[in-house]
Amino acid sequence: MPSSRSICGSHTAPLALDLARRSRMIVGSEKYTRLFSQIRLSDDQTAKGYYVNTRGGSRLSTMVGGKPTGFHAHFLLVDDPLDPKGALSEADLKSANDWMRETLPTRKVDKAIVPTILIMQRLHENDPTGEWLKRSQGHRVKHVCLPAEVSERVQPAGLKRMYRKGLLDPIRLGTTELEENRKQLGEFGYAGQFDQYPVPRGGGDFKVQRFVFERSIPSSMVHQIRYWDKAGTRGGGAYTVGTLMGKDKAGFYWVLDVKRGQWDAYERENLILATAKMDGIKTHVYIEQEPGSGGLESAQNTIRRLSGFIVRADRPVGDKETRAEPWAIQVNAGNVRVIVAPWNHEFVNEHMYWPNSKYKDQVDSAGGAFIKLQTRRRAGAL
Repeated sequence: MPSSRSICGSHTAPLALDLARRSRMIVGSEKYTRLFSQIRLSDDQTAKGYYVNTRGGSRLSTMVGGKPTGFHAHFLLVDDPLDPKGALSEADLKSANDWMRETLPTRKVDKAIVPTILIMQRLHENDPTGEWLKRSQGHRVKHVCLPAEVSERVQPAGLKRMYRKGLLDPIRLGTTELEENRKQLGEFGYAGQFDQYPVPRGGGDFKVQRFVFERSIPSSMVHQIRYWDKAGTRGGGAYTVGTLMGKDKAGFYWVLDVKRGQWDAYERENLILATAKMDGIKTHVYIEQEPGSGGLESAQNTIRRLSGFIVRADRPVGDKETRAEPWAIQVNAGNVRVIVAPWNHEFVNEHMYWPNSKYKDQVDSAGGAFIKLQTRRRAGAL
């Protein structure tokens, strides 16, 4: 298809231009010319970033965030829209996903048939591959997954026969080389870049397979707390989460209920009040107080609305990862029971990907509830 036009993107302009240079070298090579004698690069347009052949075909290079205005293509090809460091930045993740979702699709000659080909290593739950797979629900997306070591994640499964001694590339990435990369990158980095699954094989900070699911609440509950991590944006941004957690006489911790949504301030405050009435007066309520005067005012407003209930503001100390560690220790020790409910999937998923999860509000809320359960016990509270 010598008249086809391609738009090719990468996370930075130097990478995009280097790939374009390599492609142009192939088209201009003696071997290519011998095989496809009717195709030549056009003399008047041979720049690395945009070149045209004598049959009307072209290759335009761009970077993530670029807007190839005026150009439409028969093929959209994206190689590494995100670098490993960028995966740790919410802004970079959003930029890559927005570009893949909003900019590129408008550059198709025919939206019904023009394919987008994405090639990347997995870096984050919410990286472009993760977003595509979530949105597609298996429709119109063909997923080819090739981890460095054979596993159940190889897709299509028939490609497992191409592995040699359990390795995708035993020459370049043998057992010794893979182990060196594991030490250099750490478990999270290796899991994404080599296993193509941004969660270590043994689990991340939270070993979610050690949650114990139960269908009924025990009668031996001695402490119960609802902890709210508030957000104020309807339909976007972070979630407001209220975790109801208890502790029984045997010393096990119970996640009894999770309220989670993207509500505006009015909806949120009404829900917090309704939930407090549902939980009852014996359930202590904590409101996470964000830094600054705005956070103080928001917490005070909620406390005022919950007059008659035992409610306090909480100002967390330290970063999120540090605050979550005591909670993770109990989960990993098998000391946490979870009531079976529709909210289980998102709750477990966020813990599984932590600290690289797209959202962190459920871990924050659960961790806060857990810490406050310890505070009550030490203080000798009911």
